[in-house]
Amino acid sequence: KALGGYLGEGPEAWRKHDAVALIEDGARVNELLVDVGTADPFLEKELRPELLQRACESAGIGLRLNLREGYDHSYFFISTFMDDHLRWHAERLS
Repeated sequence: KALGGYLGEGPEAWRKHDAVALIEDGARVNELLVDVGTADPFLEKELRPELLQRACESAGIGLRLNLREGYDHSYFFISTFMDDHLRWHAERLS
């Protein structure tokens, strides 16, 4: 129900914001970094990182998928690994 409020009604409107759909539709980057908490209540039904993993493999996109044991979808999770992401992006921008 959140997607409709943020992105518009219906899956076609959401597709242009969905990393898996963008890759399936031909978008390409060299690599991606994704962190997901294994205790995230959205993991199995909404986030489904295995779909991103398959899309990246099919498209030849490097994916560093970190499954963080015991973490959920909280601010604490994000703040814990933000420094890793800032460093990762900084390395690629310099």
